[in-house]
Amino acid sequence: MKIERQLVSMPARSRVRCALLAAVVLLAGCGSGGGASTGPASNPPAAAPTISTAAALNGAVVVSLATTTSGASIYYTLDGSTPTLSSPIYEAPFLVASNLTVNAMAAGSGNTASSVTSKAFSLNIPSGALVWSDEFNNSTGANAQPDPAVWTYDTGAGGWGNEELEDYCGWNSSISPCSSTNPNVYVGTDGYLHIVAEQPSADVYTSARLKTEGLFSFQYGRIEFRAQVPEAQGFWPAAWLLGNNIATVNWPACGEMDVLERVNAAGAPDWNEGSIHGTGFTGSNLGTQYDFPAGETAAGWHTYGMIWSKGSVAYYVDDPTQPYATYTPASIAGLSGSAWPFDNGQANFIILNLAVGGSWPGSPDSGTPFPSEMLVDYVRIYAN
Repeated sequence: MKIERQLVSMPARSRVRCALLAAVVLLAGCGSGGGASTGPASNPPAAAPTISTAAALNGAVVVSLATTTSGASIYYTLDGSTPTLSSPIYEAPFLVASNLTVNAMAAGSGNTASSVTSKAFSLNIPSGALVWSDEFNNSTGANAQPDPAVWTYDTGAGGWGNEELEDYCGWNSSISPCSSTNPNVYVGTDGYLHIVAEQPSADVYTSARLKTEGLFSFQYGRIEFRAQVPEAQGFWPAAWLLGNNIATVNWPACGEMDVLERVNAAGAPDWNEGSIHGTGFTGSNLGTQYDFPAGETAAGWHTYGMIWSKGSVAYYVDDPTQPYATYTPASIAGLSGSAWPFDNGQANFIILNLAVGGSWPGSPDSGTPFPSEMLVDYVRIYAN
């Protein structure tokens, strides 16, 4: 049974839009999408956002938004509409690989809404072009830190909403039970990202969970993870995505897309599961199992991919022309209280982790080998 991946370590920030409305005078009520008035003289407008870019690949760019008004939130759109307090809140730099216009405004407690800053992008990138990647290259001659401009970490224990058993450790952590002598995450000289599950003592487990939250995100495109995973009782490797708006709407309203996910020892046939989750469809509602061809297992190298476009999330293994599952808003039409979260304007961030134990796989047993590792050759994003 598919278990909900609630992120208990990431509480939503207290950005309650109706509370903000007490300071930001709107022409219409809270959440109505009305434009902001000039407001009383005691509430000056927030500083208009700046829009800056950094080069990605093949003409794509990573866009960052900023305002000099302390405590102000930035609201933005990518569809040409004027941003309001109901628009997505900027949480992290995001990839732009298509022709679109970024519109952004800032507002905060004590400040009325700023003017709108706009920047049009005419990139004309062909479909299928590689627009971003982390190849986990390492020529240092020693184990290296995953790129700190891209990757940060969830750390600690607490079960992570799934009754997991491990403590997650960050790069070079030596806080018990983590050990820099036996690291749980590093880029090796072999050019692979290593996520290592350790058992430093009886009933104590460590591993790692990397994420791009706050550092990098994207909306729409084809993402691939080339990886091989450990297969034994109690192991739960995954490569997945969450909406940046988890900071404001929490899980599952932010949406979750699971690209690589499996548990325990190799099956016959062996398998991977591709799932989506959102309000009204968590647990096992929308997950599809892919069976590897005879003689293949997830312990071998495979490319796990997702094609995300407006109104569609599709999954494949090894061959992007052969999706084994495609989900659309029609997929959740019969589920009470469900809401499709993948086209609300927000970008998503990436997570890579190797869990130990939990309510889906159960606990390791005497035959579970430690250390064991999940290897990732690359993470790549292609233009739709």
